[in-house]
Amino acid sequence: MAQKQTPTIDLTSGTLLLALATVWGGSFFFAEIALREVPPLTITLHRVFWAAPVLLLAVLWQGLKIPRSIRAWICYLVMGALNNAIPFSLIFWGQTNIGSGLASILNGTTAVFGAVVAGILLVDEPLTPRKIIGALFGVFGVAVIMGLDALTSFDLRNLGQLAILGAALSYAFAGVWGKRFLSGNPPIMNAFGMLVGSTALMIPVAIFTDGMPVLALSTEVWASLLAVAILSTAVAYLFYFEILVRAGSANLMLVTLLIPPIAVGLSVAFLGEKMGYEAWLGFGLIAVGLAVTDGRLFSWLRQGSYQASRSEA
Repeated sequence: MAQKQTPTIDLTSGTLLLALATVWGGSFFFAEIALREVPPLTITLHRVFWAAPVLLLAVLWQGLKIPRSIRAWICYLVMGALNNAIPFSLIFWGQTNIGSGLASILNGTTAVFGAVVAGILLVDEPLTPRKIIGALFGVFGVAVIMGLDALTSFDLRNLGQLAILGAALSYAFAGVWGKRFLSGNPPIMNAFGMLVGSTALMIPVAIFTDGMPVLALSTEVWASLLAVAILSTAVAYLFYFEILVRAGSANLMLVTLLIPPIAVGLSVAFLGEKMGYEAWLGFGLIAVGLAVTDGRLFSWLRQGSYQASRSEA
């Protein structure tokens, strides 16, 4: 019986991975520009509202049937809340108090949170010592970024950082919800369904909180809103699922490590933001936590040890 081949990153999937990191990393940059004229929750509404019709075209192109059952749309509504409405709103609000580069670094805890939450709530993904160690590295990384003073005094900057962490945790619960209730549906249909669900949630929330959306915006803000919706959301989902098929979920997690450098590069080059050494040190610890969580670090160490023993022999 032939052994099942482990998915690897070829030139095409590697290019798609870099493209996905670019559009997702760009979302923090686009949001920073949009926040000059648009409140956070209204940006969330724009992001999901304009992305939904683009994915509808993808659904129709693939000839998929749109579910009609109430149960399916309730599942999409919850998924839309956990994977779009809540995290997008928290990230955009957090960016009113911290820079886009730092927000992207803190958002890098998503994969570590996801592994821990899945380990607690899913029977087939147990909470192993490896995941616990990875989570501890992530916690240490966050602690370095936030600093010791966060334990004794809170200001809006601390709250902004906590908002990004809350978004990462919401993404983690979304992963569990999607696996339990949506795994049997076509991925593109799930993406479209949750965007419709999050749009339905955000219309009343944004209007109640921010008032009716103002359409008289500057050209650069409109460009940023459409970019975060179409590029960083709709197109990003198309990249995401294509990479998942080509390279597998483990390799797809590498996008978490690519997003912060891209987001930080954009923020430094075009927004004049500056990153302290503690942010990069924290990112390094979070990156190690991710490598430990998905087993990649131990695999590298084993391969290095094996090659060393062979060369000695």
